[in-house]
Amino acid sequence: MWNKVILAGRLTKDPEIRGTNDNKVTVFTLAVNRKYTNQQGEREADFIQIKTFRKLAENCSKYLKKGNLVGVEAVLKTGSFEKDRKKVFTMEVIADEVRFLEPNKKDSGENNRSNNSGYQNNNGYPQNEDPFINSGTEIDNGEWPFG
Repeated sequence: MWNKVILAGRLTKDPEIRGTNDNKVTVFTLAVNRKYTNQQGEREADFIQIKTFRKLAENCSKYLKKGNLVGVEAVLKTGSFEKDRKKVFTMEVIADEVRFLEPNKKDSGENNRSNNSGYQNNNGYPQNEDPFINSGTEIDNGEWPFG
């Protein structure tokens, strides 16, 4: 059995970090465009909330910013609770890996994460910072189903 979700989209705002040192959780929302347009010819998007934990949560809160195009490999977690004597079902997207899908854009402002190094590699990231944010091992670009 498989439980795997792969998403590509842009962050709608900066990630929010919650919790304590041993129990960090970062939450962010991806705007994921649909492949088709509606009757008015406009492309719609789905807004999907992503959760990350521990070291991945820390890295996401440090490196991700509003507007970043990222790929997320995740699992779905279902649950339920009682509210007003009715059972409510929930579904969460829990990220295992997060990857930048475009080079860092230099902004002229205060939040440029590459300003702290001085030297940048060809992707626009500081030499000592890997644009791949994960909780485990890195996967090869060729494994992503989108380009």
